[in-house]
Amino acid sequence: MRRIVGIINGSAEGASDVLRLDHDLRSRRRMVFNTAGGISVLLDMPRAVHLHDGDGLTLDDGSIVRVEAASEALIEIHAHELRTLVRIAWHLGNRHLPTQLLGAENPPRLRIRHDHVIADMVRGLGGHCEALMAPFDPEGGAYADGQAIPTGHGHHHDGHYQQDHGHDHGYAHG
Repeated sequence: MRRIVGIINGSAEGASDVLRLDHDLRSRRRMVFNTAGGISVLLDMPRAVHLHDGDGLTLDDGSIVRVEAASEALIEIHAHELRTLVRIAWHLGNRHLPTQLLGAENPPRLRIRHDHVIADMVRGLGGHCEALMAPFDPEGGAYADGQAIPTGHGHHHDGHYQQDHGHDHGYAHG
């Protein structure tokens, strides 16, 4: 089994294989993955890392594997007025739902994992929902500070989630 020894953020130039992972599998500290070419690779980092579509994984033999975000069942949300979309985003955040922001699009949109109950809530708030299969890369959160991994390109990405984030919900985060 080969080991992942570095992550090249956003660059998989010269990759000889592909690793297709959904969002949950792209956020790990330690796990064995199987590439499209049938190679087993071990991710074993001091802290959890989040891999993005297009990242390169440097293996202990010097080869590079490209990370590819797998498609997932999602709901894409838009609204006719920006204030309605902002209100929907607030409600999604209040429920701590992982949400991908597509603000550069026209109209701006949000993506969440498919959930018919949340889709009903969004429609009740004046939003529009479209089911689709697409890669999912939600916001990391205000308290995530990157990823602590050797990258081979002069800087580190340090990523872990802090549970203490300055307010009380009346329940403990788990």
